[in-house]
Order: sequence, then C-alpha cells, then structure tokens
Amino acid sequence: MLEEKNDNLQEADGKLEIEITDSTPDNAIEASESETVAENLTSETETEAENTAEVTETNHQTALDAITNSNAEESEDETLKERHDIPMQDYDTFSMDALVDELKKLVNTDKVMSVKDHIEEIKKSFLLQYNHLIEEKKEEFNASKEDPNEEFEYHSPLKSKFDEYYNVFREKRNAHFKHLQTNLKSNLDTRLAIVEELKELINPQENIKDTLKHFNDLRERWKNAGAIPKDKYNHVWNNYHFHVENFYDYLHLDREARDLDFKYNLDQKQKIIARVEELVNEADISKAFRELQDLHRIWKEDIGPVSKEHRDTIWNKFSELTKKIHDKREVLFESQRANEQQNLEVKKEIIAKIEVLGTEKVNSHSQWLIQIQKVEALRNEFFAAGKVPSEVNEETWAAFKAAVRNFNAFKNSFYKDIKKDQNDNLNKKMALVAKAKELQESTDFGATTPIMKQIQEEWKQIGHVPKKYSDKIWKEFKDACNHYFDKLKEHKSEENVDEVAAFDNKKAYLDILRAYQLTGDHKTDLDAIKAHIEIWKGYGKVPFSRRHIEGKFNKILDALFEKLSLSKKETEMMRFSNRLDSLSDSNDTRKLDNEKIFLMRKIEEVQNEIFQLENNIQFFTNTKNAKKENSIVLEVRKNIAIHKESLEVWKDKLKQLRNLGQE
Repeated sequence: MLEEKNDNLQEADGKLEIEITDSTPDNAIEASESETVAENLTSETETEAENTAEVTETNHQTALDAITNSNAEESEDETLKERHDIPMQDYDTFSMDALVDELKKLVNTDKVMSVKDHIEEIKKSFLLQYNHLIEEKKEEFNASKEDPNEEFEYHSPLKSKFDEYYNVFREKRNAHFKHLQTNLKSNLDTRLAIVEELKELINPQENIKDTLKHFNDLRERWKNAGAIPKDKYNHVWNNYHFHVENFYDYLHLDREARDLDFKYNLDQKQKIIARVEELVNEADISKAFRELQDLHRIWKEDIGPVSKEHRDTIWNKFSELTKKIHDKREVLFESQRANEQQNLEVKKEIIAKIEVLGTEKVNSHSQWLIQIQKVEALRNEFFAAGKVPSEVNEETWAAFKAAVRNFNAFKNSFYKDIKKDQNDNLNKKMALVAKAKELQESTDFGATTPIMKQIQEEWKQIGHVPKKYSDKIWKEFKDACNHYFDKLKEHKSEENVDEVAAFDNKKAYLDILRAYQLTGDHKTDLDAIKAHIEIWKGYGKVPFSRRHIEGKFNKILDALFEKLSLSKKETEMMRFSNRLDSLSDSNDTRKLDNEKIFLMRKIEEVQNEIFQLENNIQFFTNTKNAKKENSIVLEVRKNIAIHKESLEVWKDKLKQLRNLGQE
C-alpha cells in the first residue's frame, strides 16, 4: 500500500505554506495577478473533468463511477469505511442457533452502520428458516388436534432472543440516523460557506501573508467540517478544489517554487500509480478494490495539481489501471454469479428429491421416521447450499416450501389413519398401569416378581400412544414398577444377614491378626498363619459392596510372609493360594478364566526371555578368542537361572489353578 498516507498530506500542506516576505516586489504580484486572470479557468480540476468526460465514451467511466459513488457514500457516513473490517458471510448456510449467536456478536459493536448489511442478511436467513419451522409445527398441530376450536400457538425461545438482539440494533441504527441527519445539513452549510470565503481570497489589495494565513485556516476548517449528504459530495468537492487551485495559481509567485511543488505532487501521484500497478496483481480482488478507493481519495483530496504537461498523461495512466482492477472485480462478480447458478441447480435437485419422498408410500411408524430423517437432511442441505440468483430466490423458496408441505400432508394422512391404533394402545397401557399399581404393595415376592417382569415386557411390545398422554402414563407405570422392585431389593438385603455377620466377624478378626507376633520358629509360625487363613475362610462371604476387607487381610498376610524364613517360591505360592481361594469363593468364573490367561501369557513371556538370553550367550561362547567366560557371559547365565526359577513358579501357579477347575 502507498506508504505515508497521512504524512503525504501534511507534506503537501506544507508545500502550500510558502513564505511571502515584505521584500516581494509589487510587479511580481501584478505579474502573478495577470497570469491568474489568464489561467484561473484552467485548473487541474477542469482538466480532469474534461478527461473524465472523454473516458465516458469508453469503459473507463464505469470503473471511475464505481470508485466515485462508493467514496461519496462514505463521505456521507464515515462509519461506512469500517464495513470492510467485517467480511460478509454466507448466512444462508448457518443454522438458526448460529445466526442468533452471530447477530448477538454484531449487535455488540459500536460500528452500527458497518454491520447493517450483515444484520439484514442474518434477519433474512433467520426468518426464512423460522417461517419454515412454524409452517411445519402448524401442520403437525392441525394433524393431531382433537378440538376443532383449539388455536395454534408456538413459542420459540430462539425467536425471542433474535427479536431482542434485533431491537437493540434497530434502536442503535435509528439513533445513528437521527444524529447523522442533524449534522449533515449543518456540515453542508459550513462547507458552502468555506467555498464562498475561498472565492474572496484572490484580492491583490490584501497583504499576501494575511491571505495565506486565512487560506490555511480555511483548509483546516474544511478538514474538520464533517460529513455531508452524498448527493452533494461531488458538487461541493469540485467547487472547493476549483477555488483552491485558483488560489494555488495566484499564490505561486515564484515559478521555481511552483515547479518544485508540481514536481513533489507528481512524485506522490507516481507513487500512487506504482502502488496501483501492484494492486492489479493482488490475489484478493476485494482488498485491492478497497485500497484503490483510498488511493483515489488521496489523489483527489490530499495531493495538489501537477504541471499541465503531465496532467493528462498521469491521469490517463491512473484511470487505465483503475479500469483493470474494476474489470477483475467484475470477473469475480461473474464467478460469484456462476456459483449462485450452481447453488440453484443443487437446490432444484434437493426439491426434486423431497417431491419424490412426498409420494413414496410407507406403512409403519419406523419407516416414516426414516423418511422424516431424509427430509430433514435434505432440508439442512437446502439451507447449506448457499445463495441463488436474487431474481429466482423467491421462486426457489416457494418451490421448496411447497415440496415440504406436500410431504408433511402425505405424512399426516398416515398418522391420521393410525390415530385409532394409538388410542387402542393407550387403553392397553392404562390397563397395565392399573395392574402394576395393584401389585406394587405385594409381599408375595416369589409369585409377584414374574408377573411384574411380564407386565414390563408387555409394555415394550405395545406401540405408540397419543403424544400428550405418553409422558404421564409412562411416569405412572415406572413409579409403580420402581416402588415394587425397591421393596424387593430391601427384602433381599434383609436375607443377606449372614454376609453382614461374616463382614463384622472378619472386621473384628483383623484386629487380632494385626496384633499377632511370630515366635521365630519356622514351622510353628507357618502353621499359625495357615490356621489364621482357615479361620478367615470359615467366616464365609461378605456383602459385595464390602469386599475391600479381603484386601486388608491379604496385606497383613503379605507382611507376615515377609517375616517368615520361607523361600521366595514358597512365599509366592502361599500368596497365590490365598488369592485363588478368594477368587473361587466369589463364584466368578470370568475372573478365574482371566487369571488363567494371565498366567499363560507370563509363562510365554518368560520362555521367550530365556530363549533370547540363551541365543545371546551362544554368540559369546562360540567366539574363537573366548578362552574363558567374561563378566558379561556370567551375568547372562545368572539372568537365565533367575528366569528359569521364575518360570517354575508361574507353571506351578497354572497347575494349581487347573487342579482347582478339575475339583
């Protein structure tokens, strides 16, 4: 982008603020005055206006008008310049929830005019989907209502949120317009007054210093004057610059200083042209066009005239490059229109598919659910397909609504036919509810439990009931069944008195076991530990929820085994034997099977380790220079011995587990 936009303006302003001293000769003023009279009607504004008129005969005018109109609109409301910061999205592809979220986000910005187009597109897309939803709900209501006088009502919390956010935007927009209209006329009067004052500046009778100071003051007031109506923008701007350039010619008494200023302005405009040449190759056409607007504004408003010999050439070059970017923008628009045409074809195909579904006969609720899912999927595809050409948008939407309406009517005719079946199902389920309530207080659990289970199975086999009764009768049935089975559960808990007593005994025995001290005699201590284990087993099972006490017992045993002078294998086998007893007491064959699989895997792993170590040691012992076994070989042999010992333990455990299964 052109660098130093603001700095360029300041420097250009500085060029006009040349110093006029008292030593300036009067004849110079007279000479300048005579030149001004001859040239005051040949300013750059008039020259460029003539050039523009010539371009009108070519395609250049279209490109220039696009820039001019856009800048004129932004001059009326400067907040429009901010609209480029927020990309327009294809809101037709958004869900209703996503549209409300996006509306909420945009409404919270202070740039009310920068989001107005976005919000209107969101509103259009939201109402499109919402109206479609309302039509569906109304058709469902009409199909299911029993009272012909009943009025259709539907409340959507999502619609309430949408209305709330949109009303906030509307209030902000109205306040903005009110403020804008108040200021536009005042600003216009201010600018017209400035133009009138400019006309009076060319007065040889006044001191040039005072005139120059007055001129700079007018320029500063012009910058701060604010927005004016867009239909007045070009006219007022042209008048202002015509008189600025007249004064410019009158002011430059020193031709050398004037030529330097022309050269500076030419350099700035050439920089703009260089930047526009880069923008011609910019991949983002919209971005290039927006920057081109800014460059036109700078060219037109911030940079002064150039010498007459360059005026036509440089302006023609600038307008030619402008046309190239404009043409690329038109190609982009054509591409977008082609995409819209493709979207139209997609939507036509979707409508055709829905129309077919509206004629396919199905004879069950489950099949209709599949059909409804298909239509819902097609409906989502329709909204996700994107925009279509505006001239066929209403026609396409009407065809879509008609296809969905016909499908719903076809579907509703089926459900009207099965309404009698649903009422029959309601009577059957109400009979089951009555039976369940009758049995819910029964204490004859042996006879009642099978009946209650049979009732539940019968409930599952009965089909749908009218929707407005469904939740109510299900709650009554579920409450009656739950009441009975809760009583059954309490009864079973009372039968588990023995397991609770076993838990209490084992809990007390843990304290005895914790206080037990080994005598130091191996056989005596080993027999004592075995006796403790037998006593523990003798207490029997504990409630499933309290089986953690077995872990505490095993932890105490592990500590005692550690203190015994048993071999590692003996200790390991005793621990395993105790664990095996716990598994067998649980009567859980799945846990025993898992234990067997675990042991077999461990045996295979250890055998593989031994095989690998033996291969490694064979490599070392076969070496010709190996006169004796070194430390590595000895370490490997030691590891082989350890693994073989471990293998024997794992095999013994597996054998013990298999023997348990044979018993």
